[in-house]
Amino acid sequence: MENIQTNGIEDARQLGAVKFGILGIQHLFAMFGATILVPAITGLSVSSTLLFAGLGTLVFHLISKMKVPAFLGSSFAFIGGYMSFKQIGVAQGLSETLALDYACIGVCCAGLCYFVMAALVKGFGQERILRYFPPVVTGPMVIAIGLCLSGSAVSSASSDWPVALVAVVVVIASNMWGRGLVKIVPILLGVAASFGLAAFMGKVDFTPVVEAAWIGLPVSREQTVLAVFDNPNTSLILSSVIAIMPIAFATIMEHIGDMCAISSTVGRNYLSDPGLHRTLTGDGLATILAALFGAPANTTYGENTGVLNITKVFDPRVIRLAALLAVVLSFCPKFACLIGLMPAATIGGVSLILYGMISSVGVRNMVDARVDFAKMRNVIIAALILVIAIGVKYGANDAVAIGPVHFSGLALAAIVGILLNAILPPRVKVNMNQYSN
Repeated sequence: MENIQTNGIEDARQLGAVKFGILGIQHLFAMFGATILVPAITGLSVSSTLLFAGLGTLVFHLISKMKVPAFLGSSFAFIGGYMSFKQIGVAQGLSETLALDYACIGVCCAGLCYFVMAALVKGFGQERILRYFPPVVTGPMVIAIGLCLSGSAVSSASSDWPVALVAVVVVIASNMWGRGLVKIVPILLGVAASFGLAAFMGKVDFTPVVEAAWIGLPVSREQTVLAVFDNPNTSLILSSVIAIMPIAFATIMEHIGDMCAISSTVGRNYLSDPGLHRTLTGDGLATILAALFGAPANTTYGENTGVLNITKVFDPRVIRLAALLAVVLSFCPKFACLIGLMPAATIGGVSLILYGMISSVGVRNMVDARVDFAKMRNVIIAALILVIAIGVKYGANDAVAIGPVHFSGLALAAIVGILLNAILPPRVKVNMNQYSN
């Protein structure tokens, strides 16, 4: 099939080394807020999170033939599982670190689900598999991903609206009226201006940065799943697998949605080339590696897709530079501490735009695919996906228990959307060109 030609820059080297480097730094900062927020909430290591976000991204690029401009960062979908098992483990006398290691075993098994899906796509053909994931399902899922994240953006921004609004204004102004370098690094400029304002107003205490070491190992043995097998609790291991593995339904859907979003943004059908089976395998392997070493599960990051949409620089080399920077910086506790001091309002201000971009891409997917909402089946599918994902997120603390298994809103919405699309007549044959528009 043919790819759609865009006005984007596909080889960032033509911009020169300086601009190329700054673009990589911008992608690094775009993923920082959300990626570091996961270990901040769960208690996992920030340094190991940075290390395996970078390594996971590089592994993903290697498996996907170096073609897909995607960054892999911490997945929010597994936060509930981490927190639940931390509480259970501590109640049974385990340390918080060891309790989180048990949760990581369940995450490893969730990563294996990616391999199963990749094998199905490879064995039966993506057309046959993707007929269960048409734009009427993936579009609302992408919209829901952005809207479900929007709450954290507003919550963070509301901690200091003046600081947050500086980030928003600078990003918009740079993107709309900036020229040259300014126009292609609006996110980085927004972060710098907002962080700088907060520091100038005395709202940032840099004492921890001064006291932190320059060099340190990002992972200790106690943070790996090896610690679990020193004195394994079979019941906890089984509970972790049963409760956490089904979350893969949501993250696999999120992956497909992100691949559709990136394909739509760039104008290239990455589901066909390098192939959905390759991107799924890369994402799953990155998640397993991260979990084995006590880092959060990885997932393709919508924040960086938002940066692609804003800058129109689609070169995967820029993403790989950001990944390499994340790996290098994971060995610097001082830098991890500095990033940890970034005001929540700064992260929230930038996220207001990036998360909105994610939802906008979902809308664009459905418009470009000409989803017919005159058909009631399409209305029902889209409506239930959106209501379930957002309703469970904000109305049920993002957890619905079905027996011993807890589903996030996105996971439940994904399952409902897939089932309704398979059951409700008529099921429309998927046109693969719709994934590259």
